[in-house]
Amino acid sequence: MSGWFAPGVWNIALVGTFVCGVIGFSVLRARRGQTIAVRPLPPLLALDRAVADAVARGRPVYFVAGSQDLDNMQTVAALAVLRPLARKVAEAGGRLFVPTNRSLVMDNAREICRRAYLDAGRAELWRDEWVAYISDDHLGFVARVDGLIARERPGLCVLMGFFASESLLLAEGGHHVGAVQIAGTASAVQLPFLVASCDHVLLGEELFAAGASLEGDAARLGSLRGQDLCKLAAAACLVAGSLVATLADVTGAQPWLMLRDAFLNVFRAG
Repeated sequence: MSGWFAPGVWNIALVGTFVCGVIGFSVLRARRGQTIAVRPLPPLLALDRAVADAVARGRPVYFVAGSQDLDNMQTVAALAVLRPLARKVAEAGGRLFVPTNRSLVMDNAREICRRAYLDAGRAELWRDEWVAYISDDHLGFVARVDGLIARERPGLCVLMGFFASESLLLAEGGHHVGAVQIAGTASAVQLPFLVASCDHVLLGEELFAAGASLEGDAARLGSLRGQDLCKLAAAACLVAGSLVATLADVTGAQPWLMLRDAFLNVFRAG
């Protein structure tokens, strides 16, 4: 049994247990009916109107789930947004195209969309070829998607997930055909390009909250609340630790020195 634990990192186990406990407690409370309010996100508020306008004009909706595979959390967050989006498009009787550059993403996206159309009572409208694999090559993928956008002239383009250099190329393709564009990424490097070329953008961690906010799932909302509480606790510890360290250095008083050492023992790795 002693080989299972590393005594020098007990503090990491303590913090990890605290985080898991807070998130688990929040999920449990949410499942038992606790109301969890989520700050309104303007890009999500614009989604219903954009879908309705695109369908009313007879133009399709395009969704791109980033350029990474399912091992990237931004791709998972993007697919969480696809589920309620597909349901909205299906209920409006529209067409939803999801070009992908990873086979696993294609399989998951196709199943999500097929289920959404079935649940909306529009199974006869769905076509599996609407979710297609294009290419693993980023530039080849962008070239094909931009060509499809130029030909199909979608009324709404939704770009969610991790993007690299292809972000501006994709966004410009939708802009040129007059599509409403809603984007979201946690990649700080690509955010300026999306902000400049899209109508609405989810910034950073808003992407991870979007799916839970749209669907209202209790477990995911509880997890979201638990993570926020852990962030608040981390911020409070940073402020408290800074004050304690400052007072210990300025006053040299033994109680402050002991408290500083206690903070260091808990939050210093190794």
